[in-house]
Amino acid sequence: MKKLLLLPFLLLAALIISACGTDTTKEEDTTAAPEDKKSGTITYQSENGPIEVPADPQRVILLSGFTGNVLDLGVNVVGADVWSKTNPTFEKEMKDVTEVSDEDLEKIIELEPDLIIGLSNIKNIDKLSEIAPTVTYTWGKVDYLTQHIEIGKLLNKEKEAQAWVDNFKKEAEAAGEEIRAKIGEDATVSVMESYGKDLYVFGSNWARGTEILYQAMNLKMPEKVKEVAESSGYFALSAEVIPEYAGDYVILSKYSDADTSFQETETYKNIPAVKNNRVFEMNGQGASFSDPVTLEKQLEFIKKSFLGN
Repeated sequence: MKKLLLLPFLLLAALIISACGTDTTKEEDTTAAPEDKKSGTITYQSENGPIEVPADPQRVILLSGFTGNVLDLGVNVVGADVWSKTNPTFEKEMKDVTEVSDEDLEKIIELEPDLIIGLSNIKNIDKLSEIAPTVTYTWGKVDYLTQHIEIGKLLNKEKEAQAWVDNFKKEAEAAGEEIRAKIGEDATVSVMESYGKDLYVFGSNWARGTEILYQAMNLKMPEKVKEVAESSGYFALSAEVIPEYAGDYVILSKYSDADTSFQETETYKNIPAVKNNRVFEMNGQGASFSDPVTLEKQLEFIKKSFLGN
């Protein structure tokens, strides 16, 4: 299971992953100082208490994801974890960004960050805090949209973050209504992934488009999938039992180096979704993030897959 954890940035720690059985109704009571200044500092109410952070950060280091959140808000990133650095979704933006980890203290010092962001399980938090204000988040403590707003508060860009959330919800919900009208209100959708030699099926909050499909669009998850993956976030499958977890439609996240021999078996070929050309393949690299940049691309993929536009 360690491999899966490596998948998402989310999972970078526990090993990831994106992307946990989050309680999507639970919101963190964290707010940034009301001041709207762009110089000096603001007080951000983090999970671990108030912390002074720059009001206009210029050199941010990301140690476990959240890259797309920061990029979407137009804030400069100078260092990022390997999963963000190698994520094809951010290839252009990450071109000149230095790859760092929570153990690369000397390299981080050389980058002269004014803010460090990571997950709560990163190492050397005390030492990192001596280099620059360090804010961490517990993965899955709040839902994916609330997380973006929280990062907006941290970066003194709450209004911009809220505007993106409002617009994304509106667009995704509208697309969901159109999709349900086309495939039927009772049609089910499964999200699976082929990673290495492993196969997984996912719940409603583990990236790979799950938040969009199940939360924003309100599409149905097969009951069998809900039983095994909704609370844990994911469930490992053998190729022989894929038919039991395949919905009327399947989103299949595939890593470029994954063993896809299962797709050549009669068991797989006889799945109704396969026979009816209702399996939509998604690039696994980068699919384990749940940030605005990734979500917008996944939304377009889902709309094109189901609606052809």
